[in-house]
Amino acid sequence: MRDEGLRSSCFAQLAILCAEFGDDVPYRGGLDRRFAFRGERVPYLTPAKGIFRARAQRGPAALSVNTSANSPYDDEETDDGFLYAYQAGGIEHPDNVALRRAYELQVPIVYFIATRPGWYRPEFPCWVTRIDDAARHVLIERGAMAGSLDEQEPRRIEDPIERRYVFRETRVRVHQARFRGRVVPAYRSRCAMCRLKEVRLLDAAHIIGDPESRGDPVVANGLCLCSIHHRAFDKDLVGVSPDYEVRVSRELLEDEDGPMLELLKGFHGQRLDVPRSAGLRPDRERLAERFERFVARAS
Repeated sequence: MRDEGLRSSCFAQLAILCAEFGDDVPYRGGLDRRFAFRGERVPYLTPAKGIFRARAQRGPAALSVNTSANSPYDDEETDDGFLYAYQAGGIEHPDNVALRRAYELQVPIVYFIATRPGWYRPEFPCWVTRIDDAARHVLIERGAMAGSLDEQEPRRIEDPIERRYVFRETRVRVHQARFRGRVVPAYRSRCAMCRLKEVRLLDAAHIIGDPESRGDPVVANGLCLCSIHHRAFDKDLVGVSPDYEVRVSRELLEDEDGPMLELLKGFHGQRLDVPRSAGLRPDRERLAERFERFVARAS
């Protein structure tokens, strides 16, 4: 038994939750609502353990797996997908058996990746494409939903080039989500420049970019900014001095283009609203390095 109807219901209702909350979905008030299937409310996952098979299932394969924000297991990434560790205990532990059955039956599952405590990024559909009992892990690869909007079906990605591209994109999204999950709460969920508190419009902006030296995904290398200020900061239209002073580029200060621009210009010279804890505040050395680039481009 592959539980295809149950899996389809899970994916469809999970897509609705993602449309409601965005890419990251809270457990409380979100995933804990469960999904409807044949008159029952079926859980998506059990946060207390990583490998989940629902009681409503008739087949033996897992429905989902999850990695917590502070996972004790050795989950990691490869060029092809995520290595997911077995549950503690023997390989015949029921959870590990359910994971191996997902491989043997080649059924799609959901991979819930915690981006911060209580929040998950659902990656679906995924497939278990390799098992290694000796190393006690499996390889999980991302698939795609194909077909018309109303009748989408999960499909595996067979082309190796497309498969690696999809995984690279997934990995970038997950890294950014986890970075955001650290930075936004440190700033009390408000923009450091304009104090906007709408969480859905807040981003984690890197001071030093990911590919660069010292571009680590740590809170001290991040700023919580609303979407507009994030884009302005990335384009060096707005800068932040090592003393946490907001500077607007001369190009914008001399421009006249309506009330939105005037509002943006009004932050020139104001002090950034930084975390209360000194250990979470923006690193002054990184800000100095980034501010030099802003000054050079503004001159």
